[in-house]
Amino acid sequence: MKKAVLSLVVVGLLAGCSTAEKKPAPVVDSSQQDAAARAAAAKAAADKAAVEANALNQSQLSGQANGGSEAENLFQKSIYFQYNQYDVSDQYHSVLEADAAYLNAHPNVKVTLQGNTDDRGSAEYNLALGQRRADAVRKALNLLGVPEAQMEAVSFGKEKPRAEGDDESAWQQNRRTDIVPQSE
Repeated sequence: MKKAVLSLVVVGLLAGCSTAEKKPAPVVDSSQQDAAARAAAAKAAADKAAVEANALNQSQLSGQANGGSEAENLFQKSIYFQYNQYDVSDQYHSVLEADAAYLNAHPNVKVTLQGNTDDRGSAEYNLALGQRRADAVRKALNLLGVPEAQMEAVSFGKEKPRAEGDDESAWQQNRRTDIVPQSE
C-alpha cells in the first residue's frame, strides 16, 4: 500500500511539473515603431524650427518698425542646456544658423556669449560650467563661419539668474548661454 501511495505521489508530482505547450510570443517589428517615433520627433523639431523662424522674422519686422536695432532684435535670445551639460542641442541649430548668417553678413557686429548656470553647485564649478557653455555656442557659431574676432565668450556662473526659485522650472531657465550684441 505504501508503494502504491508513493507511486501515485511521484506520478502526481511529475504530472504537476510537466509543462504545457506554450505558444511563442508574437514578434513585434520594433524598427517600424522606432521609425515612427523618429519621424514624429523630426516633425516636432521641424515645426518648432518653423515657429522660431517665424518669430524671428516677426521680431525683426517689429524691431525695424519700432526703430530698434536689427542686431538687438536678432540676438536677444538664449540657448538652453540640460543639467550639468554644455553640449548644444540640435533644436538650436536653426537659431545658430540665423545668427551666423547675420554675423557673416555684418562683420562689424560683435556679440558676447554669456554662459549661465542654475544655483546648484559651488561658485567655482558654476563659473567653469558657464564658460564651457559659452564656449560651446562660440564653437558652434565658428563652425558656421563666424570669425572668432566677432565673439566673446564669458561666464556669469550662477550670478545672473533669469528665474528665482529652487525648482526645476527656475533651474531650467537659468541653464543657458545668452547671445547679446556688444554696444559700440
